[in-house]
Amino acid sequence: MVDEVERSGMQELEPEEAVKAEAPEGAVTPKRALDPSSPDWREAIDAYVEEVWPQVLEDIADLVAVPSVEDLARAKPGLPYGPGPRRATDVALGIAERLGLRAHDDDGYVAWADVTGASERILATMCHCDIVPVEGQDWESDPFEMVRRDGYLLGRGVADDKGPLALTLWAAHFFQRLVARGVELPYTLRAIIGSNEETGMRDAEMYIAHEGSPAFLFTPDADFPVCYGEKGIYHGLFTSERIAGGKLVEMDGGTVANAVPSKAMAVVAADADTLPAAEDIAVCDLGDGRCRIVAHGIDGHASRPEGTKNAIKALNGYLLDHGLYDEVQRPFLELQAKLLADDYGEAIGIAATDALFGASTVVGGVVRTVDGRFTQTVDSRYVTSITGERIAETLRAEAEEHGCTFETTHDDVPFYVKPDSPEIETLMAVYREHTGRDAEPYTIGGGTYARHFDRAVGFGPEEFDDPKPEWVGDMHGANEGIAEAQLKTSLGIYIDAIARLMMLEL
Repeated sequence: MVDEVERSGMQELEPEEAVKAEAPEGAVTPKRALDPSSPDWREAIDAYVEEVWPQVLEDIADLVAVPSVEDLARAKPGLPYGPGPRRATDVALGIAERLGLRAHDDDGYVAWADVTGASERILATMCHCDIVPVEGQDWESDPFEMVRRDGYLLGRGVADDKGPLALTLWAAHFFQRLVARGVELPYTLRAIIGSNEETGMRDAEMYIAHEGSPAFLFTPDADFPVCYGEKGIYHGLFTSERIAGGKLVEMDGGTVANAVPSKAMAVVAADADTLPAAEDIAVCDLGDGRCRIVAHGIDGHASRPEGTKNAIKALNGYLLDHGLYDEVQRPFLELQAKLLADDYGEAIGIAATDALFGASTVVGGVVRTVDGRFTQTVDSRYVTSITGERIAETLRAEAEEHGCTFETTHDDVPFYVKPDSPEIETLMAVYREHTGRDAEPYTIGGGTYARHFDRAVGFGPEEFDDPKPEWVGDMHGANEGIAEAQLKTSLGIYIDAIARLMMLEL
């Protein structure tokens, strides 16, 4: 019986030795076609995953160990996003080079690692090695030390997106082994290493400016099975006249525009003893005839407002109900109330639905007092039946009616690949065969690298409905974690998916 390694077309060597092995000088290695339809294909993938998994875990741990948060104050040539993302990129490039991949660094903006194919057309993956901060979060372990506990990996980035990044490099190594044995890939395989996903995706923009879009790309920075579309992302800002400082002295709430806020406050000129109690409202006497009103809510991402409670909405309602404003301040509060009345833009006049994405969402995430003016952000995840221009026109008219101004600060149009495209059908078939799940492709209101490329989708590595123990946190949160078995399964899925995509006319 032929052993597993030989049947897969790989050498019986350690991973590093396999990619370094060369034919005798002057010898011509006959080319063989990649054949993922072989009856032994899945067995070869499973054998490879088992063989390399301990080293995959070591590489994930090395990536997690780098606090790769953007730090523009320390940016300079070669490290445009600061030293942390630069160090993490270097770790990833080191892994790629050790695995025999052709590595390239684009001045610290973005990097990639290739397995050369017969065509210069590129089939790509893209993951990122930058992370969100851990400050202010209650971690039970060191967030920069990967912990294995009861079948889970814990640490900042294990799910988003350092664990998946390691998977894409090791998936590429599988194909590098095949190439070393004379198998010819129809396309060049490229694992793109981003380092600015969390704070702007300027890495994707830089990659496209220098290299153009690959023939097809998937990003393992989503959920299975396949995310084939993303709503438009619109941000805007209402600004009042100079009206702060009267009865309503100050308003402050929220942290970022793309999140439903859990806390908002106002300072008002009023006697705290005269203000009644209310749900989600606390009143604190500041003395000198002033008091602070604090509203509490339930936070969440702006793309998924269901189940949240906007603290700014609660604060606004309390101020209006109890006359805690001057007449000149009333129009801004009424505009704010109209914006925050629902999560879908119905009251403010920008509600929309379509068959691809469902309903648009609208969130007011941040209120501030700036130079005597009140400002209020708008975040709309919009569908194809409305445009950013229409949203801006409607909100600008509302602003004028309420004595305010309005400006657009960001607008990305909706993005999707047709769900019946050969690429998505291929990815869905691979996912179903490896998991036995009869899931359907989906769309989201968030944004991933996929929206920056001509043909791209989100593809794993997490599952929407997989329960986690209470001590395992979500991405961006404390105790970020992912099931080790899920990552291990994903490596096999990615290898199989890449091979089958190679068989398509991209």
